[in-house]
Amino acid sequence: MSSPEIASDFLAEFATALEEPAGGATRVNIDPEKVEQGLVKLVLVIVELLRQLLERQAIRRMEGGTLTGEEIDRLGTTLMRLEEKVKEIQEHFQIEDLNLNLGPLGKLLD
Repeated sequence: MSSPEIASDFLAEFATALEEPAGGATRVNIDPEKVEQGLVKLVLVIVELLRQLLERQAIRRMEGGTLTGEEIDRLGTTLMRLEEKVKEIQEHFQIEDLNLNLGPLGKLLD
């Protein structure tokens, strides 16, 4: 639970952010291209997170001997193609970094 001082500071900052500028009119800066880029980034982050999880699971199964040679080849090819496609989409939408900063938790991706 946060202390009253921290909550009070947060509320003060929030109220300041909501105040109208000196000119009286408030503006919301919405750029449709950035909205699209943000949505694409979110989807790509989820896909990349799943790809990394699948890759780790595949490695565990390989080390455990539960995959045949053919399955290993198919998994490797599939994961490589998925990674290439994610990078291709990143380039198309000019998204440099997929990692998200989660504040005190650190970065989302390795």
